[in-house]
Amino acid sequence: MKRRRNNTPSRIAGAADPKRRRTPLAVYGGLAAALTICFYLVIRSLTAATAISNTNSVQKDDLQGLKPEDAFAITVQRAYAVDKKFQEVYNNGWEAANGAIGEAFLYAATGDGKLLDRYVNDRKLTDLFNGTWVDDRAWICLAELYWWQFSGRKNSEWVEDAKKRYIDARNEGRLSNHDGFWSWYSWPPNARVNDMIITNSNTNQMVTVACMLYDATHDRRFYNDAMAVWEGDRKYPGIEKTFYRGDGKWEGKGGRAAFGKQLPWEEASYLSVVAAMYRMTGSRKYKMIAAASAKRIMDPANGWVDPTDYYQLRMDGNGAFVHFLLDAYLVAPEMLPDMPMKVERMLEHVWSNHHGASYVLLHRLGDDGIRNGWNPSGGEEGYGVDQVGTVHPQSQAVRAFGVLAYVLHEGIIKKKGG
Repeated sequence: MKRRRNNTPSRIAGAADPKRRRTPLAVYGGLAAALTICFYLVIRSLTAATAISNTNSVQKDDLQGLKPEDAFAITVQRAYAVDKKFQEVYNNGWEAANGAIGEAFLYAATGDGKLLDRYVNDRKLTDLFNGTWVDDRAWICLAELYWWQFSGRKNSEWVEDAKKRYIDARNEGRLSNHDGFWSWYSWPPNARVNDMIITNSNTNQMVTVACMLYDATHDRRFYNDAMAVWEGDRKYPGIEKTFYRGDGKWEGKGGRAAFGKQLPWEEASYLSVVAAMYRMTGSRKYKMIAAASAKRIMDPANGWVDPTDYYQLRMDGNGAFVHFLLDAYLVAPEMLPDMPMKVERMLEHVWSNHHGASYVLLHRLGDDGIRNGWNPSGGEEGYGVDQVGTVHPQSQAVRAFGVLAYVLHEGIIKKKGG
């Protein structure tokens, strides 16, 4: 999820010329036949976006009818397809960290040693450079900590680097209460910048980092930071008292996304934060908040997602959105049993270009480039959401498919009693 310019979307195919001259009756039959063939070719090319192999394809809703092992295999195949494009556009910026997160989950689901070797030897996570905003740094820390966790908790270099990035941000004054409550801030309070100092739910992924650092190091200061930001103290409230209204509902100050609006992605990214708090403390309260919030977000009646395909209607950064939802599911699967199905449908909508009806390109068939805004009509509240296949949207796509592959794999293991 990132701050970008909004752009007017364009259709995948241009509209037909409305001006027509009279045509002899004998020609109409030929025109009808030609149009039928063209229509067939267009539909076939769009549905090819859901191909499983050279001989099989998946149509709308078919993933829900497949055996879990088959749905997992399809998701893994698509994850590798979007990852191939991600490798072509990769850079050492913070944006690539989202793809590294997705590959960590894909590694956990497949055991593919080539993915691990990539980050141990070829593309070192420690070489990723911090972005300007503190949430940029959080994505890098999370990539390092997920890789440490999934690869056997042995590579201390990743933990030490994440620890340094976190402590540096803290020393810059970004963990602050200058607005009267504890929170992580995109800029240090005394920074001289043109943008407003904001508190958004993306920024508070540093709480997720703190929880994972506590797990990795048992250093109490990380635990104390996470608790201060979420619970507050005797003097200052924390995130829950400031924004949470109960029953999955969150409220913050309005404004333009990423410039003054306190919850520009509503409460979505707090799902990962509260899930991390639950893992760190074991307190059922956090689990209940995660489940209630995820239910509210994914209820189309609340106006945040499409009623059929469950994509978010107004924002970009969809790979992170998928991860947030599935983080909630992973800590409360019994309360969110339909979450994997909804995410599958969301990603099927992207893969099939909204089942062939999208006005904007969601999935580019030639190289499996993915757009970072998933509304088939465009018009998201994010910035530059018409980008397809560049490092930001492609890394987000790897994150989405990678995390879903992991969740489906865990479901298969659980079903088998493993």
